[in-house]
Amino acid sequence: MISDITIGQYYPANSVLHRLDARIKLCLTAALVGLMFFCKSFPALGLSAAMTLLAVLLSRVPLRMLWKSMRPILYILVFTAVLNLFYGKGGDSLLPDIWLLRRITLNGIYLAVFMAVRIICLVLISALLTYTTTPTLLTDAIERLLSPLAYLRIPIHTLAMMMTLALRFIPVLIEEIERIMNAQKARGADFESGGLLSRAKALLPILVPLLISAFRRAYDLAFAMECRCYTGGKGRTRMKQMRLLPRDGLAVLVLCAYGAGVILLNRYFFHVM
Repeated sequence: MISDITIGQYYPANSVLHRLDARIKLCLTAALVGLMFFCKSFPALGLSAAMTLLAVLLSRVPLRMLWKSMRPILYILVFTAVLNLFYGKGGDSLLPDIWLLRRITLNGIYLAVFMAVRIICLVLISALLTYTTTPTLLTDAIERLLSPLAYLRIPIHTLAMMMTLALRFIPVLIEEIERIMNAQKARGADFESGGLLSRAKALLPILVPLLISAFRRAYDLAFAMECRCYTGGKGRTRMKQMRLLPRDGLAVLVLCAYGAGVILLNRYFFHVM
């Protein structure tokens, strides 16, 4: 399960989303996430799901990688759906009057499906950002978007670099956890038998070597940056300059049309939430 976590990974391809400006992709991702929470009806959510599917198709990211992004949250997805299933407000009960079964109503089913689809779309949209944007471009985009804060003497470049390195080190640390677990399994450690509490206790011996490895990698990275005379954002040049192109404007227009569609569908159709 740990090896299935793909947050922070980049998938190289020559797709429409890969060629978009990184700043536009960050703004589009934030806007899509915000509009996803603004959806209050099934038609609006259906439009959001269609936009998510369109983004997946345009990204050319293999479905198996997207599925690996979804697998770690399946438990959260099921728990959220079941919770909303039993605590949906209003409506008549669909099952016999037996304990919690009497709480399951048609509105509860609608709400459970609604929340499950929303979570799936949110995860896919967030995953596509890192799949289609390199860490370097992501750092530059964050730095450019936050550049007005530099007038307040906030170290924008340092903050952007920290955020990107933290995101980039997620798959590295996951790989390190997998390596440590395999090494301890070879020495007789058991991580799979017993209940949930027993498995959690079995993972405690992994923390010490993981922390040592993380500090060692951080030291090596800092030493490598010093050897390359890295001094931060002041006087730094970029090999690739960011320029807005017509396709970026077209993406913004599509987002505006999508936002208008969500507002209209929320206004004229039945609200689930």
